[in-house]
Amino acid sequence: MIAGFSITSLLLILLAGIGAGFVGYAVGASSLVSYPALLAFGIPPVLANASNTVGVVGTGIGGVMGARKELKGQAVRSITYVVIGAFGGVAGAFLLLKLDPSVFEFAAPVLILLSSLIIAINPRGRMQAKQAAADATAQLKHIEATEATEATEAAEATEATEAAKRATTPTAPHRPPEQLVQPMSQDSWWVWLGVAAVAIYSGYFGAGAGTLALAVLDAAKIGPFHKINALKTLIGTGANISASVVFIIQGAVDWPAAIMLCIGCFIGGYIAPSITRKIPANIMRAAAVIAGIILTIDLGLKTY
Repeated sequence: MIAGFSITSLLLILLAGIGAGFVGYAVGASSLVSYPALLAFGIPPVLANASNTVGVVGTGIGGVMGARKELKGQAVRSITYVVIGAFGGVAGAFLLLKLDPSVFEFAAPVLILLSSLIIAINPRGRMQAKQAAADATAQLKHIEATEATEATEAAEATEATEAAKRATTPTAPHRPPEQLVQPMSQDSWWVWLGVAAVAIYSGYFGAGAGTLALAVLDAAKIGPFHKINALKTLIGTGANISASVVFIIQGAVDWPAAIMLCIGCFIGGYIAPSITRKIPANIMRAAAVIAGIILTIDLGLKTY
């Protein structure tokens, strides 16, 4: 026994942490796995919530380390989100310790469900798909017209040479351009309020905070899904680290559980980016919606 936990129990918490870390990075719902796991081992709700916050710090650190490809070239935005998350996390942690938890617990299911619906509807993605189809059609017509002109004007030998080149060399126009994250100067004013609100919520309660962050960044047209998925991790990381400091100072952490959960979350968060970047964005989006709906039902049944 270690501080009231058997070795088996600690290993099970570690496994729960790996699952929570993966789910947390992939769809923003770490607490769908980690928080119920801590409650299942008899940890009181408030203590479990604080310990869970410390534990899921591993998700953020592991996720950020594993998502270096998605975060490349976004140093300023990344630092900004971490700082906002840190301040929001402190505010949220003090709210948890000082106010009635039922305030945010009552609002959480509604907020998470709303976020899931925003991600599901995805009006920006629909418009981008239509525009991409139109661009592809125009590009194909241009290529066909160019090839027809070359076929009539070029000599037979030259045409044979060009055909050989086309057979062995990839044609540049067929490569889709890399989708980039928009400059911070183009962000709408409400984006920053949304990010700050998510950070406070992360420090206070945290369940579904990743789904909320995804909804804010997606609605703001920040960038393609896989990149905003990495960015949302930064907000939660900053919030969880600063909130954890508050909880530690207040002595509200069950250390054996929090440490094992943190190790597991780091492992799960670290391996998640390399796996999820191979999954089509539409599937990832659907997974985020499903996770949000499940979490909404779970929290709703416990709250209402």
